[in-house]
Amino acid sequence: MGFAQGQTEMTSAVSLAGNAFVTKSAEGSQDGMGRDGLQWQQADTQVSVYFHVDRPCELSLALQARSEGKSVIQAKVLSQSWQVSIESKDYAESALGKVSVKALGYVRVDLQGMSKAGAQYADVAEVIVRSSTPGLKLSYVKSDEGNMFYWGKRGPSVHLGYQMPADKTIRYAYSEITVPKGQDPIGSYFMANGFGEGYFGIQVKSPTERWILFSVWSPFHTDNPSEIPEEQKILTLAQGEGVRVGAFGGEGSGGQSICVFPWKAGTSYKFLTSVHPDGKGHTIYAAWFGEVGKKEWKLIARFQRPKTDKHLTGFHSFLENFDASRGYYVRSSLHANQWVCDVDGKWHELTQARFTGDATAGGEHRLDYAGGLVKDGFFMRNGGFFSDRVAINQVFTRKASPEKKPVIDFGNLP
Repeated sequence: MGFAQGQTEMTSAVSLAGNAFVTKSAEGSQDGMGRDGLQWQQADTQVSVYFHVDRPCELSLALQARSEGKSVIQAKVLSQSWQVSIESKDYAESALGKVSVKALGYVRVDLQGMSKAGAQYADVAEVIVRSSTPGLKLSYVKSDEGNMFYWGKRGPSVHLGYQMPADKTIRYAYSEITVPKGQDPIGSYFMANGFGEGYFGIQVKSPTERWILFSVWSPFHTDNPSEIPEEQKILTLAQGEGVRVGAFGGEGSGGQSICVFPWKAGTSYKFLTSVHPDGKGHTIYAAWFGEVGKKEWKLIARFQRPKTDKHLTGFHSFLENFDASRGYYVRSSLHANQWVCDVDGKWHELTQARFTGDATAGGEHRLDYAGGLVKDGFFMRNGGFFSDRVAINQVFTRKASPEKKPVIDFGNLP
């Protein structure tokens, strides 16, 4: 259900399927949003529903819910708390109460089971929001069109597109990333060196495992790597120590290299990417990784892409969450010292970046994204339902730092 405007009151139905997360649960709990609605058995489980208001407002809240037996639910919003009894086997509306929101931003509704007669607590489908505040606009994921419940729960992805010299042929791209401490939740991908045919960055896969990831798309367009003809597959020419290579799919397909590496938040890392044609109708892609301040470089992989004859284009960075159950966590990244090196060996500093977002951001399904300037470069932030949004589709210019030009002996790279 979407947004309806009457003469004096607006009503919105905020679906849990696209706007709710299990934000607290007992270890090993299976509670969460399933194909048949909210699966909710444990008393320790807290379900949090989020929506955004564009001004201070007065809200009246209710739950659209059903229960196989009497189920008592506690709802908390800001300083308000209510308990409501759900007894209907069919979806029915149960009033909560009124709340005064003092500023624009996200409103969080926390639901907790207090008692139940059956195996499950109530199946809550929607939070009903009513208001007579003039001009009020609610933003949330309103439908599953285009699988937006999934994408919306992942949260908005944001990008920095660097302005490259138009009259130069570029072979190498260099940049640095620092992930601030506490800004690295599971599911985060901090992508440093993106290019026309792939990307290179670091991920948080689990509480104990972190990756360096370098991927190149096949020229054959498919989400299933098994469909790629042999003559259009990405070939591995070399891989670094401890690096495993294989195919990937789902968002295009191609070759992927993964290095399990315990990178740390608060430490600055450097990324180097090379793209150049081999003169035989193919293009060679390579990536190296290291710690800022140290001379050492680690080869991640060297790939050959068929039916391609080009140098490096489309240098960019992005920040995303790939775990839809963790879209309520905030993450951020600091991006510094972007340079490219042309085919004549001359370095060019890149000080301009265009800040953009994906369809989740552009369609205002989620508004918790930001980007711009910090002291030593650019930053990006997303997730966590923060309220200080920065508009996408604008250009930021950082201060030049010619003294930080990379010093790299390309001939001695591994």
